[in-house]
Amino acid sequence: MQPILDFIDGLFQPQFYFAGSVVAFWAMIRYREQWTEPKNALRLLVGLTGVLGLSLFNDHFREIAGTPDNIPIFLMVYCVGFFLWLSFRQAVVNDRRISTGQPPVEKETSDQKVYVWPDLVFIEFIATIIGGAFLILWSLKYHAPLEMPATPTWSPNPAKAPWYFLGLQEMLVYFDPWLAGVVFPGTIVMGLIAIPFIDRNPKGNGYYTYNDRKLAITPFLFGFLILWVSLVFMGTFLRGPNWNFFGPFEFWDPHKVVVLNNVNISEYFWVKLLGMGLPHFWLLRELPGFLMIGFYLGVLPPLLTMRVAFLQDLLKKMGFIRYGILLNLALLMASLPMKMLLRWLFNLKYIVSIPEFFFNI
Repeated sequence: MQPILDFIDGLFQPQFYFAGSVVAFWAMIRYREQWTEPKNALRLLVGLTGVLGLSLFNDHFREIAGTPDNIPIFLMVYCVGFFLWLSFRQAVVNDRRISTGQPPVEKETSDQKVYVWPDLVFIEFIATIIGGAFLILWSLKYHAPLEMPATPTWSPNPAKAPWYFLGLQEMLVYFDPWLAGVVFPGTIVMGLIAIPFIDRNPKGNGYYTYNDRKLAITPFLFGFLILWVSLVFMGTFLRGPNWNFFGPFEFWDPHKVVVLNNVNISEYFWVKLLGMGLPHFWLLRELPGFLMIGFYLGVLPPLLTMRVAFLQDLLKKMGFIRYGILLNLALLMASLPMKMLLRWLFNLKYIVSIPEFFFNI
C-alpha cells in the first residue's frame, strides 16, 4: 500500500492539487446536467465518504483529520457540496424548462403565500434547537483545542490562523501583507459590491438559473471555490511544520528540509539572462518587473478585447466603463493563481522587489 500512498501524496503537491481543482471546477460546470442527477449525486457522495473512511485507517491522516480544529473543515466541504448541488440542480431544471418555452418553477409557485408566523418562525425555532443540541454534543465529544498562554519563548509549529483566515494566510505566502491583507481583501469586497452595477442582466432574478447568468455565476464560483475554499483546505491539511507542503498520508516531520531558492524577476533578467550583476539603482533594477505589470494591466486588456470575439460583444453590451472595471477585476483575481503557479514552478518570489521602500509585488 505504501507505493500507492506515496503516489497519492505526490498528486497533492501544490501545482498538481491546484491544477486538479481547476479541472474539477471546469468539469462541474461542463457536466452539471449529469452530476446533478440525484442518482449520480448520491454515487458521488457515497464515493467521497468511502474514500474518507478508508483514509482514516492511515495513522498520519487520522491524526491530522481528527484534531478538533480540522473537523469543521470536513463539515464545510459537505455543506458546500450539498448547497452547490441543490442550487445547480434547481438551475438545471429551470434551464430545461426555459429551453422548452415553460416558465421557471418559481414562477408557477409565486402566488403561494408563506406566512412569517407561524410558518417561518416555527421552522427557525426548530432549526435553532437542533443546531444548539448539535453544538452541545459536539463540544462534549471534542474539547476546544486551547493551548498554553501566548509567550515569546515558544511558538506552535505550524502557527496557523483560524480556519476561516487560512485562505488569507495562504495569500501572504505569495504577496506582501499590504497586498494580501489590504488591497486584495478590499478589492474583493468592492468587487462584490459592484456586481449589481456591473452585471445588470435582468434575467435570473427570483429563480435559479445558470444559462441566463453565466457571466456572474462562473467568476463568483471560481473565486469562492478555487481561490477560497480550496485554499482553506490546502492550509488545513497540506500545510505542515515550517509551513511546508505535506501529502495527506505523509508524516508531518518538523525536520523536513525543502530547498527553495526563491528568486525575483530582476535576478532572472539581469543575472540569469544577461549574465551581469544587479544594477544599484532600484528603478533600473526593477524595470523588467514594472514592464511586466504594465503589460499585464495596461496592454493585455485591449489586446484581449481585440482578439476575443466574446469580449468584443461584452464591450458593446456593457459599455466602456463597466467593461473596463469587470476586466480589471478579472485580471486582479487571476493574478493570485498565476503568482502561486510561478512560485511553485519557477520559485519566483517577487515580480517587483524594492526593499529600499519596503515595496514588493
